[in-house]
Amino acid sequence: MDKSPPKHLLETIYQQLLPRLQIQSVNPRNPIQVSYLSQPWRLLGKGNYAAVVYHPDYPECVVKIYAPGRSGFEEEVEVYRRLGSHPAFSECLYAKDSFLILKRLYGTTLYDCMQYGLAIPRQVIRDIDEALDYARRCSLYPHDVHGRNVMMHQGRGLVVDISDFLHLGACSKWNDLKKAYYWLYLPVLCPLRLPVPYSALDIIRKSYRLATSFKTSCCQLLLWWNNLDS
Repeated sequence: MDKSPPKHLLETIYQQLLPRLQIQSVNPRNPIQVSYLSQPWRLLGKGNYAAVVYHPDYPECVVKIYAPGRSGFEEEVEVYRRLGSHPAFSECLYAKDSFLILKRLYGTTLYDCMQYGLAIPRQVIRDIDEALDYARRCSLYPHDVHGRNVMMHQGRGLVVDISDFLHLGACSKWNDLKKAYYWLYLPVLCPLRLPVPYSALDIIRKSYRLATSFKTSCCQLLLWWNNLDS
């Protein structure tokens, strides 16, 4: 890595954070569970693979720790190596023993913007589009880009989670989110500035996942039928 994290931060991770941390992945389709996190470490977020924490003495860095049994650590390190430095992405400062130290990105996820009724300007969408194009030029394949994996900070767009950018399969999540943004959010929700309750957002998220799974199953069935008929 081009940059190095503070030496004392590394010592604190190995001596205080990792020996006491208790995380587990119960269901690979749901966020991992964090049972214990020693003070003064604070939980910043968690996904299906890993937890993201930070130390208040080092607010410009975050530590992403993969849950035991969850794969993807080596792939994420490679993605950050290819991305290098770009204003819409974080940077990896250290990677070893199933955890990464990353430059912290500040902002509000688009998912939370909807929940709080915050306006999302068009520039945010343009920035994320440009960042994903940049990733493709780095021989990456933007995957799993959705409302919880992108953020807004001071009117600009950021991409938070790049862990699946080596996946070759097509992913329509970002394009689907953009359609909802231009067709529903801008003409209807944005002028009203009404917060969308978390319960409603969760229903939309689960319904989208179900619809996507159904669509995939139908495509697989049609492919099987065509092969059977040929």
